[in-house]
Amino acid sequence: MFKRSGKRCRPAIIMAAICVALVQSAGACVADGEGHDDDEYGIDGPLEPGEPLGKADSAGVPGPKVNTWTADTQVWTAKHKWADTDTASARESGIAWPADSGLDWDAKYALWVDSMVRQPGNGTWFDTFTLTTPWGKELPAPKLECAEMAIFLRVTFAAWYQLPFYLTASDSKGTRVYFGHFGARTKTQRYKKTPKFGHWYADYSDWTAERLAQEGWPHDDKLRGRGLHGGGDDMDFLFEGARAGAYFDEVHLNKRVGHFMRLVLAYFGSMHLASSRNTFNLKPESVREGDVLVHRWKKSGIGHTLVVKEVDALDAGQLETQVVSGSMPRRQPKWEDGVASKSSFTSNYAGGPGENNSGQAYAALGGGLKRFRVTKNIGGYWTNTWMTADEASWISDTDYQALADRTATFQQILGEASPEQQRESLLEMIEDKRNHLRQYPASCSAREKREDAFEKLYELMESEFDTDAAATDAQYRIFEDYVFNKLEYADSKTCCWNSSTAAMFQIIMDYNHSLQQNQCADPVVFRCAGGGYQVFADYAAATGRAHLWKPWSEDEPCAQRDVIDDTEVDTTAADWCDIADGTPAEPAGCSDDGYEDNDALSTAHDLDTGSHSGLMVCSGDDDYYRFDVPSGSTLNVSVSFEHDEGDIDIELYQGSDEVDASNSVSNSEQVSASGSGSYTLRVYGYSGAQASYAISAAIN
Repeated sequence: MFKRSGKRCRPAIIMAAICVALVQSAGACVADGEGHDDDEYGIDGPLEPGEPLGKADSAGVPGPKVNTWTADTQVWTAKHKWADTDTASARESGIAWPADSGLDWDAKYALWVDSMVRQPGNGTWFDTFTLTTPWGKELPAPKLECAEMAIFLRVTFAAWYQLPFYLTASDSKGTRVYFGHFGARTKTQRYKKTPKFGHWYADYSDWTAERLAQEGWPHDDKLRGRGLHGGGDDMDFLFEGARAGAYFDEVHLNKRVGHFMRLVLAYFGSMHLASSRNTFNLKPESVREGDVLVHRWKKSGIGHTLVVKEVDALDAGQLETQVVSGSMPRRQPKWEDGVASKSSFTSNYAGGPGENNSGQAYAALGGGLKRFRVTKNIGGYWTNTWMTADEASWISDTDYQALADRTATFQQILGEASPEQQRESLLEMIEDKRNHLRQYPASCSAREKREDAFEKLYELMESEFDTDAAATDAQYRIFEDYVFNKLEYADSKTCCWNSSTAAMFQIIMDYNHSLQQNQCADPVVFRCAGGGYQVFADYAAATGRAHLWKPWSEDEPCAQRDVIDDTEVDTTAADWCDIADGTPAEPAGCSDDGYEDNDALSTAHDLDTGSHSGLMVCSGDDDYYRFDVPSGSTLNVSVSFEHDEGDIDIELYQGSDEVDASNSVSNSEQVSASGSGSYTLRVYGYSGAQASYAISAAIN
């Protein structure tokens, strides 16, 4: 039986006395080495991981010489060894281990990952975890892409405890580069114009607890003002406007690490974690916390990385695993239960049997269970290898049969839940992917994983509940599943579009609902058709929401950018009109307020200043209000609500141009604008939320 974790706490930012107070989905993720600061650093990106090592996998490949002057590029000094157990530093107690633990640092890393407790995500529908630091700080986990999360955790731990570390790849000219504790280098010198971390940024690691208590946590204002390429790393749970740089500033006394983190996350992703130069393939029975599970469905580019968060022993030698993962667009890592995690371990994308649609064996793509290599001084060279205790745990990256066999082994050793628990978990997985699509309707990964869960649900319902697929669809399919039908990734440009929005989801669904009045019609699938998305853009314009429809953008490298028509994937789902019972229902439990119909810019309700209560925003039914502001005046609008009822966000427009927005995770949102003219306030539920609210407006 799967157990439910008892680790749960309320979201909070908690700090020890030595610290000053802080002044914030389902989809696959990328960032696989696409260079973003090439002009600044001269990097010949993207960085490619290279071919499998084969037999050399067992010995490791030498990196840069240890005895090299790197003071200018140094991020942190590698004072300790991963294998240390009896040095003075190794014998000290830590954030997840007692004094004199006898453990090496790699084992301590696993304990740290395991120790971080579960908490509700900030403004999300899922749980995440609380990040702990050696200085007593506890922070909600950061919003990152999936591979970024795995790399962030490993780099952070290595830097805190001054352990050697690097990731390696080759640039477009074939030069092998190393990003690690010594900075960004080739085997012999600084790489291109990458930062001189040792000279440019400060390191406060020598500050004692007493000094921190007296002077407060030191800050790097430049780092605090910077984010990650592509955005989506807003972390308002720290302070309004905070991005990844501010988060790194809060967890590292050594500010060089924060600046390095921005660099390494820009150039390394899932395909580099799939590379045996940076990780090694692990036998299933050796799985532990801190390991990574990589999903690969093609040789280069997109992939997905999950971090093993918990491993628990069950009866009869079985195990339960729970994983967490970030995503693209960036989010806090989502905590998956045992059933969902098992599904990830047994997927063919995890290096399992079979081939992708290009005829490439999944086992040869680098997916599956991995463990970070440890960097050691071997023969005077920094070398990525493994701990002695792992000598019997690795699998060569060219032993494709052994790699493919792992999914079957995980099927056997990961514990089975009752049929009722499996059904509940599969339905939760399906709803999770729907939630992701409600926020990012272009997500092909969410569509695919929803359908994968349905396939498992069909099998379960047939074998355990004597219910065929058609009856299962009639019971559990909803209209959205047909509107967002599964697309063939390699042949569909929609799959490269990561910046679609919740407002676009509402437009797409409203259009499809309009086709169902007094009849049942086949849904119009949200996909590229005839070279674009014109039918949805036209409907947005016709309903006064043209300002909310975003044009397609190539948010990740997109070989299929020029396709005219996306390719739908045939599924086993019953036809919508075969299971539909009348017009598909709108979300229940929401009654419009007296200011309707104010669902578009063109039908905005004229609102006076003062307080207005008893208002209601329904899912997919935005509210608009117009204010006339005289010359020389400033408009200030506040919307208050109960966040636990539903997360409301607001935007302020002049014409169709957005002039201000507020999308925090608190119980109120505020916007303002100066200058004469007519302004329109948009009130909407985040990711389809619905809630009652009040408006307070003033013109000064």
